[in-house]
Amino acid sequence: MSKPRDSFNFHSLLHSADLVHDYLHLQLSTSNLSPQQARVIKALNRMGPLSQIELAREFNIAAASMSTMTKRLIALNYVSSERDPHNAKRNLISLTTEGEALVEFIDEAWKDVDRYLEKKIGADNLEKLSELTRLLRDSLGGRIPGS
Repeated sequence: MSKPRDSFNFHSLLHSADLVHDYLHLQLSTSNLSPQQARVIKALNRMGPLSQIELAREFNIAAASMSTMTKRLIALNYVSSERDPHNAKRNLISLTTEGEALVEFIDEAWKDVDRYLEKKIGADNLEKLSELTRLLRDSLGGRIPGS
């Protein structure tokens, strides 16, 4: 007798995302970065200094959530917050030297996740999965911050 199939198509997607997130978190652990914080570091590297509100918009999250994240990144000395020289009412978040040094580390962690997934499901399946997840992200209104 076969086991009943899960009737929710997204359940395996959510579970897989959690497992990949956990693997990435492990790869980033020596830097004390979460995967989401690593994405913010990469975005700041790509886009340059931004306000917390602009960062929150780029990541489609609440400004308060971005504020919490940037406070932690400031405490780790990966980003700094400085007055905008063109607008005294606005602070700009930018990478510190330590934050800039993390970009290559983050790239390597992401490549390691790709290698891990390729080992688990094969190169062809990983390419198909990548294509489908980009299609899903784009169809749901998501985008790469800064694009």
